[in-house]
Amino acid sequence: MLKPLVVLALTGSFLAGCSSTENFEEPDPVPEVVSTVTLESEWSLNVGDGYDGQYLHLEPTIIGGSLYAVSADGELLAVGPATGDVRWRRDLDEQIMAGVGGDSRHLYLVTVDAELLALNRDNGDEVWRLRMPNEVLAAPQSNGNLVLSQTIDGKVVAADAASGERLWQYDAPAPSLSVRDTGAPVVGSEMALATFANGRVVALSTDNGQPVWQYTVGEPAGRTELERLVDVTAQPVIVEGAALVAGYQGKLALVDIRNGQEIWSRATSTFHSPALAPGKVFIARDNGDVVGLDASNLEEVWVQDALSWRRLSAPATIGDQLVVGDFEGYLHILSQENGQLQGQLEFDDEGIRAPMLSWENRLIVYGNGGRLAVFTLENRE
Repeated sequence: MLKPLVVLALTGSFLAGCSSTENFEEPDPVPEVVSTVTLESEWSLNVGDGYDGQYLHLEPTIIGGSLYAVSADGELLAVGPATGDVRWRRDLDEQIMAGVGGDSRHLYLVTVDAELLALNRDNGDEVWRLRMPNEVLAAPQSNGNLVLSQTIDGKVVAADAASGERLWQYDAPAPSLSVRDTGAPVVGSEMALATFANGRVVALSTDNGQPVWQYTVGEPAGRTELERLVDVTAQPVIVEGAALVAGYQGKLALVDIRNGQEIWSRATSTFHSPALAPGKVFIARDNGDVVGLDASNLEEVWVQDALSWRRLSAPATIGDQLVVGDFEGYLHILSQENGQLQGQLEFDDEGIRAPMLSWENRLIVYGNGGRLAVFTLENRE
């Protein structure tokens, strides 16, 4: 198990290295906000012990009309996302490090012992398991025929979705220092996109794992290892035949998915995937600034700096608002138009780390303490 480096607060995430997690930068206090909009809870429930005090990203997922979530202590449940009714619940008797991925037949999780589990999506029964070469922090991803898992040291392993047979493995060069996080791969029918701690995005053939193209999101620069650290921990976002990618101490870029050619780019530093709205791109920088960009020319439309160093989650859209979570468990609501803070809600005092899900004009939030909830947006005016 890799240990977190002392620079947690500088990056808002864990890095491989020594064991202290004290902040170098003092987070801004929770801003005072006069709420004009609020998040109304439609339902909420608890999922086991949540993250159980571990630095994990146990993002839930929606597949086939069910919402699936898992806790670090192995409680897996399927929920009706509109009503919160628990369709089934299963104690896996396993410590979980990554999940949940899935396809039309299976759910995929990875245990603390680096075993990939395939489970029946209808009841959680185990179908097969496969040993991984190292620990996995990102949810496995499947196109229905194969499932890809990516280890923390840059290995991508493909398994047959039906049988669990290992099909191929791709090994990326691993730098000496990296962020303790991994972006989940994006898996298509013929090609998969994977992001790596060496600052690159690589397109792999799903047939044999051979690279089709690669794109450099960040180039190491500086004298110290920390200054030279680049990493891509954000899952690419697919937009009409192109991939939107972003990295730590790198850039935000739109890349042609066919050949890896850059369409446009802008320097930035983030750990998270951007959020999109018509004509707009939103990012949460590593220092806690939230930025709104004009998608047509990459110009900054606004910057909200009242959340500096609060270790923000990836931004998510709901209606005409933008929502980010922070390390103290607050949800902050921002205007997509100008970035002004419109509302605030204390959700989970253990923090919010997993990306939130936007679904049918609702927001699905899973806190570190295990609270899972669905919200709608309500105007107070």
